[in-house]
Amino acid sequence: MNNGKLSSFIETISYSLDPEVGLSEKYPIWKKNKATLWYYPSPNRRYKEPIFLIYSLVNKAYILDLAPSISLIEAFTQAGYDTYLIDFGIPGFEDRNITIDDYLTKYIEKGYKRAIRHAGTDEMTVIGFCLGGTLATIFAAITKQKMKNLILAVSPIDFSTFPVYGNWLEALRNGDIYIDDLVDKMGMIPPSSIKYGTRLLVSPVAYSHYLALLNQANNPSYREKWTRMNKWTIDHIPLSKESFKQIMNDLIRDNKIVEGGLVIDNQPVDFQNIHCNLLVFSTKSDPLVPSSLCEPIMDLVASKDKTFTLFEGGHASLVAKGTMPYPMEEWLINHTTLI
Repeated sequence: MNNGKLSSFIETISYSLDPEVGLSEKYPIWKKNKATLWYYPSPNRRYKEPIFLIYSLVNKAYILDLAPSISLIEAFTQAGYDTYLIDFGIPGFEDRNITIDDYLTKYIEKGYKRAIRHAGTDEMTVIGFCLGGTLATIFAAITKQKMKNLILAVSPIDFSTFPVYGNWLEALRNGDIYIDDLVDKMGMIPPSSIKYGTRLLVSPVAYSHYLALLNQANNPSYREKWTRMNKWTIDHIPLSKESFKQIMNDLIRDNKIVEGGLVIDNQPVDFQNIHCNLLVFSTKSDPLVPSSLCEPIMDLVASKDKTFTLFEGGHASLVAKGTMPYPMEEWLINHTTLI
């Protein structure tokens, strides 16, 4: 390796600790506790139905807006869609009792209603990413609000099989592991636990990106994207104990989305209530959320217009770019109303 490439590699690693992200023009239009509903105006709005984005509870949403020309949100607004993002923020210990029910009914539902009023329309396209897509699916099944389209990107639905954690998952389902008492004492699941749990799933991929950077150390555009992606991969946030228990017990252990029995806000959840147009994305090389966890939603909903698409690439490859993944752009054009 030449000294110039090594120097660029070291410089990029140092800079990657805190590069600027989330630079698209945006305005806060609603807040609740730590959450913010962001509005991203389109400079040339062409479509009646805006886009409403729901991201995960354990990662920061700026992966959708890494930088100019590396931003999915920018791709939406440049294509003519006003865009809204519900950003859940960073919960503190005082938020330890927030439940999945709360996130759905007090944050997503109210944020969606506020976005509807702000946009002056009666329905939107909801797009959920990873665990945010799981929440978006449940939201679509319980809301009384109109929804034009639902798009799910690498969103786990069927937890009957889970990569790497097979033995641990079997112990949880057999009652050999009981997590509630431990989690109650913790109050919050710390970011480090989420980080290293994710690392276990994706190892050795979690470290191979350093080798990729070393190989591309003299490529400025690659380094620029790498710094922002690296920041996001280590920038986890805490999760409340009550939300964690629901995810572990209702979704993962009991697989209630597929097997039935999921209850939100004292009401049974029926996924046959979902009638809107549905587009589901999964990828071929995703150790975190393989396609087997995503595709079963196709059999649960009542939607007549539904499409499942399998991509080359990994977990973040659908969003860490400046263009919409194919065929999202064409699909949206065909399922959205021109002004």
